[in-house]
Amino acid sequence: MNKKKTILIVDDEKNLRKLVGYQFKAKGYEVVDAVDGLDGLDKLQTANPDLIILDMNMPRMNGIEFYQKILDDNKRPKHPILVLTARANMEQLFRELDINGFMAKPFEIDELIEEAQIIIQKSDREYVSPGLRKLGEIKEIFIIENNQEDVKEIGSTFLGSGYKVSTANSGTSGIEKISVDLPALVLVNLSLVDIPGDMVVERLKRMSKTKDINIILYVKRTEKHNKAIMENMAKKASIIDFIEYSDPDELLEAVCRVYQNKKN
Repeated sequence: MNKKKTILIVDDEKNLRKLVGYQFKAKGYEVVDAVDGLDGLDKLQTANPDLIILDMNMPRMNGIEFYQKILDDNKRPKHPILVLTARANMEQLFRELDINGFMAKPFEIDELIEEAQIIIQKSDREYVSPGLRKLGEIKEIFIIENNQEDVKEIGSTFLGSGYKVSTANSGTSGIEKISVDLPALVLVNLSLVDIPGDMVVERLKRMSKTKDINIILYVKRTEKHNKAIMENMAKKASIIDFIEYSDPDELLEAVCRVYQNKKN
């Protein structure tokens, strides 16, 4: 008989802990709860959770401080973590935490349970990815770009070639939208203002829901960067390509190659 999975809920909202805990118990999970980060550390003395559901804003010890206390020698959390956070905290979350998933408050309980189950299933064993997210017959692209003139220019190029185009004007909003929409192919600008593009890629590849999304990282040739380092990073992160471009048509050509390879 399989051992029940254990979830540690660290949140100062009593009603939320009770509601979420009840729903997970109904699904067959063992549930341990803590009122803040200090209490969470205390509970970890006896509990070995398969997932920690962690709130960011708590008294005595908040989510960031708790997170820092449970890192291993490689600066990675010792347990899978699903973060609960207000949208105002998104940038800090994506910059500072190496997490498996997140839910923006307020959220639907069913969505939280679904996300938690995905994380636990993938963390429970040596997970073998089924491959890059399948590209559909409808050509689509999601672009993360904070320069509005570049967004218009790149977006118009793809729209003119029959692509469905969605955009985000920051790394923070891009990660959040991608986690909901799960697009098949994403273009990420390396030189984003709020969060560097390589960090956006790293976060997307770390989180359970988005790790298999096809990603192309790009930068203008005129901007300073180390091409060798970026190409090596792209390879390690399983990015489809790293593109230096002067004209949006070069980005279009790279994306078209991806869709063409799908057919072959």
